[in-house]
Amino acid sequence: MEVSMDPLFVAWSYFRRRKLQQCSDICSKILQDSPYDQAAWSLKTRALTEMVYIDEIEMDQEGIAEMMLDESAIAQVARPGTSLRLPGTSQGAGPSPAVRPMTQSGRPITGFVRPSTQSGRPGTMEQAIKTPRTASTARPITSASGRFVRLGTASMLTNPEGPFINLSRLNLAKYSTKPAMSRTLFEYIFHHENDVRNALQLAAQATEHAQFKDWWWKVQLGKCYYRLGLYREAEKQFRSALNQLEVVDTYCYLAKVYQRLDQPIIALNLFKQGLDHFPGEVILLTGIARIHEEMNNMVSATEYYKEVLKQDNTHVEAIACIGSNHFYTDQPEIALRFYRRLLQMGVYNCQLYNNLGLCCFYAQQYDMTLSSFERALALVSSDDEQADVWYNIGHVAVGIGEVTLAYQCFKLALAFNNDHAEAYNNLAVLELRKGRVEQSKAFLQTAASLSPHMYEPHYNLSILSEKMGDLQSSYIAALKSEDAFPEHANTQQLLKQLREHFAML
Repeated sequence: MEVSMDPLFVAWSYFRRRKLQQCSDICSKILQDSPYDQAAWSLKTRALTEMVYIDEIEMDQEGIAEMMLDESAIAQVARPGTSLRLPGTSQGAGPSPAVRPMTQSGRPITGFVRPSTQSGRPGTMEQAIKTPRTASTARPITSASGRFVRLGTASMLTNPEGPFINLSRLNLAKYSTKPAMSRTLFEYIFHHENDVRNALQLAAQATEHAQFKDWWWKVQLGKCYYRLGLYREAEKQFRSALNQLEVVDTYCYLAKVYQRLDQPIIALNLFKQGLDHFPGEVILLTGIARIHEEMNNMVSATEYYKEVLKQDNTHVEAIACIGSNHFYTDQPEIALRFYRRLLQMGVYNCQLYNNLGLCCFYAQQYDMTLSSFERALALVSSDDEQADVWYNIGHVAVGIGEVTLAYQCFKLALAFNNDHAEAYNNLAVLELRKGRVEQSKAFLQTAASLSPHMYEPHYNLSILSEKMGDLQSSYIAALKSEDAFPEHANTQQLLKQLREHFAML
């Protein structure tokens, strides 16, 4: 006689092994036989939530609406080193734009792609629309809620007959009195259905039922307020939760609120306060390093990333950022060691081989350079990546004097990504060497319009216009170059010459 296992235990086993779809299917069968089985209902709710769950600590993308219509600014003119929104608040410790390329917001490009690193805060609506907001697409996010809406609609596919729980008919007051069920229900509503209003209502009633003594519900209330843009209310809830119980996640949520309110110094102090209670906690150390990196304080950022590696020597983000910093501070050999470490850890992608190729080239290990770029080309997953790899191969070709190869590489980069401003700029220089002045000028104007935050195309256009005798255009372009990189000595010299010339007229 065969003894079969209880279906609920089978479903629980699938859930623990993260075979979530099988778990959900078994729970559905149990609920067909006994619709009021609370254990099966709760387990299915958790399985459906886990399918679409995204860690709220890491996820933070600002849409155009959040940036341009944000009224929560504390000070319009912040002191240097106290704001994430002003590009000029560097503390002078990082490499200049002459060495390290900048993003549109005026921050150096980081060694690791995170939701907030691609963007920064553009000054005008036109810039906001042009700026790519994520690592995978060149389109701006129209609203931070757009991603959640897509998740909500995609999650309906887990049940072909429609939603598993009809939220409009749910008696939230009844469920809020049942601690075991209310928590799984809240996570289902918040993550799977993305109905923040109902989730907030359930959290408020559950907090009340717990007599305001349950820190978990306070954190959930804070998450709801944060999602709704009510940052001060979120801050109060997270602070209250921390007073009841010190939890690492709560420190991270509260720091996110302060970063959104553009108060990085308070966020840093909060992380340090967390480190007093949780010494050596990797998440808190990484949070401090990221803020320093966003404020252009690269020396402090690198120190904290090294602290992270002392605690967790396989932390990919820390290794990548330290490697990137060594590369841009003219130490390609040391950067090469960090990127090789990533390779040993099993990171195998186009970006890593691209960086290895550049490090090998600047460390004069020419035998490895082209083979690394060949690997990078074999691993590309998008046209933008393909364009970047060809651009870097073109850079290597310029370095070894192969001008024809460089010209072809930059053309290929533009074929894959027509908005590649750096390739336009370098092509313009090569065209000028061939004597095609008008073509060169057109490329420089295109590069300057695509990337107004880069100083190179403005400066090159200024030099070219001056040689052609168009002093007014040269002066305008030089001023734009000065805005992008005020410490650039050649731009200052050119502006001085032009002003002397205008004074003589």
